This record gives sequence, structure tokens and C-alpha cells, in this order.
Amino acid sequence: MAIFDLLEEIYFALSANKIRSFLTVLGIVIGIGSVIAMVSIGQGAQGSIQSSIQSIGSNLVIVTPGAQRGVGVQVSAGRGSAQTLTQADADAIQKEISSIKQIAPELTRRYQITAKGQNTNTSITGTTPAYPEVRNIAVGEGSFIDAQQMASYSKVAVIGPTVRDDLFGQGAEALGQSIKINGVIFKIVGITQAKGGSGFNNPDDIVYVPLTTAQRFLAGDAYVTTISIEAQDQSSMASVQQQITILLLERHKISDPAAADFGVLTQADIVATASTVTSTFTILLASIAGISLLVGGIGIMNMMLTTVTERTREIGLRKAIGAKKRDINLQFLMEAITLTFLGGMIGVGLGWLLAYLVSLFAGIATSVSWSSVFLAFGVSAAIGVVFGYYPARRASQLNPIEALRYE
Repeated sequence: MAIFDLLEEIYFALSANKIRSFLTVLGIVIGIGSVIAMVSIGQGAQGSIQSSIQSIGSNLVIVTPGAQRGVGVQVSAGRGSAQTLTQADADAIQKEISSIKQIAPELTRRYQITAKGQNTNTSITGTTPAYPEVRNIAVGEGSFIDAQQMASYSKVAVIGPTVRDDLFGQGAEALGQSIKINGVIFKIVGITQAKGGSGFNNPDDIVYVPLTTAQRFLAGDAYVTTISIEAQDQSSMASVQQQITILLLERHKISDPAAADFGVLTQADIVATASTVTSTFTILLASIAGISLLVGGIGIMNMMLTTVTERTREIGLRKAIGAKKRDINLQFLMEAITLTFLGGMIGVGLGWLLAYLVSLFAGIATSVSWSSVFLAFGVSAAIGVVFGYYPARRASQLNPIEALRYE
């Protein structure tokens, strides 16, 4: 059968019942569009989380209290809840390990803050002057904590823009104002530049105070909740991680690494954990959306089987005048593939549109990759072959005499 004749037959066959063909294509469109949209949401979330992790600092190694895990293994759920790290541990790391640039121990807790009749509940981080460099924080107004304020236990605070807006109003002047944290009055000496974020890890919704002040007036203890270390370069991060582990094991008099009361993580460990979670999330979303593809494929098979029954006499007539089994088989198979291919093209456009609308109105990061587009076309073609094969084969197996006698 000539290609032109085949295409002409497909066109007339599919346009003979436009509503049925449209509804069949619609099932594939919804399936493909849903898969692309769901995968784009998952990939966008993964990219957003990785960017957020990278933005917390460069070549970052983080020491937290709690049970230790091996390099590259997922973070313990209870990490950070213990009180096993002290300022002395941070001093020892800075003194003993040469391949680090800066170190910033910190003590973080949540407190209620009040100012001028307004209040908010946010994270209070007691830290050192090295914190902005280690954790990639920039001060927009005023200045950050300095060594003199650390030494004199000064009651000064550097606040994030979200805290400023909550307490004093959108974009209000806050430098020199006073806030009360846990009943203690602090003077605002700086406001950090906005980085963007949400939830409990919003870098704009944090108040920074001198570590010594936080330990004496807020926590009443000398422990720290995190020690952030900036390695010299990316290649030295694994070595720094190993050296810190050995040093703290010796300081804490622990012989078995599996019993360590601390954990040492690099950005690579955190990214690996986050990627595992978001990948699972993406697969789950795509699997749910993929069910609609299966339903669309079943719809194609149902339509093609109905078409074979309706065109039984036509098939018999074509066979009687010399059409071969492979010609009949090819025609019906190509009809099914054409339907899924059309549905795939429209579905890709719909998926792209849905991803854009989700990003525009819901504020959720999305990322449509070419791999997901090619996968959508591949899946749509495969559905056409798989679900169109049986109806096509059934049509080709019809006996021409019986088909001509069919009413």
C-alpha cells in the first residue's frame, strides 16, 4: 500500500466519526499533559531545594549533635536535638585543622519576640562574626555582630527583613529600635539582605545575636546546636569531614565511631538526601498521572475494536479485491498510532501550559526538561502500538467471505 493511500485512508477513517476520535485523543492528551506537568513540578522542586542548599554557603561542612551516620548516608531524623557540642569543640576544630577558612558555631532556638505592641515567633541564632562569610549572609543595613560585641556580651541583634516587616511594618526603619527576646531587651544594629524562602528555614525570618549573649542570657548554657565550617575548597571537604570526625571522637572520648554523639555532614550529603526525597516524590507524581495514560490506551483499544466491528464489510471487500493481511494490519495499527501521536503533541503543549500556570499562580518552581518531552512522545507511540496491535491483528485475520456476509 502506498504511503499516500495509507494516509488518506487514515484521514477518512478518523474523520468519519470526529466526536469519538476527539474523545479518544483527549484521553491521551490528559495523560501526557498530566505526566509532563507532574514531572516538571518534581524536577522544579528538586532544583529549588538544591539551590537553597547551595545558597547557605560555599564548601560548607556542618557539625551537629546527635547520632553519627556514614558519609553520603541520609540524615538522622533526630539530629540536632542533643546538647553534646560546645564552644570548646569549635575552638579545637579551628586550632587543629588547617584546611578550613572560617568557622562559625551557633546556638539556635525559637523564641517569641515583641516590639511596639507587635510580636512574632521566630528563630534566634547566637553566632560569631564569621557567620556571614560561612553561611553566605549579606547585611543590607547597618552591620553584623563584631568581636567587641561578642567579648562584652552585648545585647545587640541583626534581624532579617521578614522579622522587620512583622514587627515594624513593611520596609519600616528598624535600625536603632529595641526588641524584647525572652524578656531581654536587644538593640537592632543590622538588617540582612533578603534571600527569599519560606517555612521554618526561611533565612529572612531569623534574628542573629552574639553567641556569648545567647548562651548567657537566653539559653543559660555553653552548648552550641551547630558548628558551620567553610573548607578551603571543594576538594578538601571530604578530608575536613574526616579530620573533624577523628578530632571530636578523641575529644568526646569515644572509641567506636558508630556510637558518636555528633554528626558531620557536607553539602554533598545534604543534596544527596534531598535529591533522594524529591526523586521519590517525582516518581510518585508521575506514576499517579501515568494511570490516566493507561486509561487513555484502553480507550484507544476500545475505539479500534469498535471500528473493526463497524468496518467488517469494508475489510472483507478490500481483502476480496487483493488487500493482504499486512495491509489491513498496517492500516489499523497506523490509525491507533496517529491518534496517540496527535494526543502526545497536544499533551506536551498542555503539560507545558500547566507547568507554567502552576509556577505563575501557585508560586511552585517547575522545570520542563526535554527528556520528559521525548519520553512523552515515546510513551504515546508505545501506547498506540501496544493497544492498537490487537484490534489491527483481529481485523487482518477476518475471513473475507464471512466479512462480506456480515450485517
